[in-house]
Amino acid sequence: MDMLDKGTEDLLEEHGKPRREVYLDSENSGLIFPEALDEMVKYYLELGYGHPSITHKVGWEAYEALIKVSKLLSSFIGCKPDEIHYLHSGTEANNVAILGLAKAYKGRRKILVSSIEHLSVIYPAESLRNFGFKVVKIPVDGEGFLDLDAFSSLIDSDTLLVSVGLVNHEIGTIQDVKGIVEIVKDKDEQILFHSDASDALGKLKFNLSDLGVDLATFSSHKVYGPKGAAALYIREGVKVEPILFGQLSTQRLWPGVENIPAIAGFGKAVEIMYNNFDKFHSKLKTFRDRLIDGIFENVDHVFLNGPKGEKRAPDNVNISFLYCEGEAITVELSLRGIYVSSGSACTSRILQPSHVLIAIGRKYEAAHGSILMKVAPMHSIEDVNYVLSQLPQAINRLRSISPLKP
Repeated sequence: MDMLDKGTEDLLEEHGKPRREVYLDSENSGLIFPEALDEMVKYYLELGYGHPSITHKVGWEAYEALIKVSKLLSSFIGCKPDEIHYLHSGTEANNVAILGLAKAYKGRRKILVSSIEHLSVIYPAESLRNFGFKVVKIPVDGEGFLDLDAFSSLIDSDTLLVSVGLVNHEIGTIQDVKGIVEIVKDKDEQILFHSDASDALGKLKFNLSDLGVDLATFSSHKVYGPKGAAALYIREGVKVEPILFGQLSTQRLWPGVENIPAIAGFGKAVEIMYNNFDKFHSKLKTFRDRLIDGIFENVDHVFLNGPKGEKRAPDNVNISFLYCEGEAITVELSLRGIYVSSGSACTSRILQPSHVLIAIGRKYEAAHGSILMKVAPMHSIEDVNYVLSQLPQAINRLRSISPLKP
């Protein structure tokens, strides 16, 4: 409570328990389909709780769970089941993809990443500078789309890897990854292409073979599955060396016991998302647009971060509120039962502006005043309306006590 100013403490005492709770922070963690949770419990208690490398009944059941999820996932994303490798998070998958490629391929020493990538892509890439690699961030425009002219000029015979996310985790920009891959491969077919597709899974229909990527990352919690499971697609023929060593398992790139219950829940969540794709996609877009339109109608001095319409992820709402601090907004909304993230979700406890918002040209004060909300299939129109009833009040109250004035 030491974070809160006296006025907010008074508000908490006055309002008590919020009339409603709406969780809009799926970027970081949270909501899970009940069916995915049930699937996890089944594999904890009934079958698949063993080690999938061990040759007894329970081990075989665990191994069969891996095969089942791989077949399911591959059928939705357009690859072969044995091209899917399991890890415990999208962060692990991105690190394995980038660092593992750097270990496997000798000679080329240049890596290109878009300037708005997730930090689990940027940081491992930048760490390779200590080993003689040149890491270059590709500039983007004001909506987060790659500057293709600048990008093309950066590609040369020393380029080993390009990493560009299919959907940006923070501002929802949907990149033309197929077109970007074509630019790369037309210049040099030996250059490898990785895409963090965590925010695309279940939100877009795509085919990995059609996109032409060599590696792609997926995360369970981004599709309302459990934490503790992720997948890395590695195209057949692409070499990736492990970066962690230990007892061998069915997963060559990540030793140790696979989290079979989480992987099973991951598979169930993916199945739910794609079996209900049209219904969920329409619902998410409707709620997204209602939030954006409602905020712009009722709050002054705001602007949208990222593109509008079909070029934006269906669940993503990222808005900057001038004359407010994002951290203060998250606290104020939390007291009203509305849970969002401020600035870059992965750096919300560090008083630095989002690298994504700075990359698209936002000034520091605007970046500091941004909040990210992600709608989910579990939400209702009543949830959205509650947010729209509370958010203008929250912003007005914060502005009334802020030293920053229009």
